[in-house]
Amino acid sequence: MTIDDFIVTSKEDKSVTISIRMDRNMQDQLDELALQSKRSRNEIINLALEYALKNLKFVNNAKEKNKGNPNGMYLI
Repeated sequence: MTIDDFIVTSKEDKSVTISIRMDRNMQDQLDELALQSKRSRNEIINLALEYALKNLKFVNNAKEKNKGNPNGMYLI
């Protein structure tokens, strides 16, 4: 190799393609947000999922659900 060589390495693909079903109303809302923000629907969905995963509170039973932040999102 010389200093002038154009070196290309393999790209690590960290993304995956998945398929989901959602209410048409939710899709309409995502499309409106995408239009307003000049981002793709995919970017909006990824931002929302990233936020949800970072802020999710897991509760093992219904009694624990009432403790802590009553306005939080809980996965039961």
